[in-house]
Amino acid sequence: MDSYSLIGAISVIGACLCMGIGSLGSAIGEGNAAAAALQAMAQQPDEASRIRSTMFVSLAMIETSALYALLIAFLTLYANPFWNYAINQ
Repeated sequence: MDSYSLIGAISVIGACLCMGIGSLGSAIGEGNAAAAALQAMAQQPDEASRIRSTMFVSLAMIETSALYALLIAFLTLYANPFWNYAINQ
């Protein structure tokens, strides 16, 4: 296996692991936040609008971890510094 194939394969595997773990953690966090918000709304229906707005802000903050994982995966695939090292050799 030449260096181009090896760097490409490791980059793809790394990007897949990054997205898999990052998305899994974000999905679990969003599910827990939504479940807690729904339980709070069921217990206090008068505060449902305040709880809902707080839930949407927290879901947006939780979602940023998945977006950071996507950014790292793209950097691993397309801006990998090892490509330049392999090309220069």
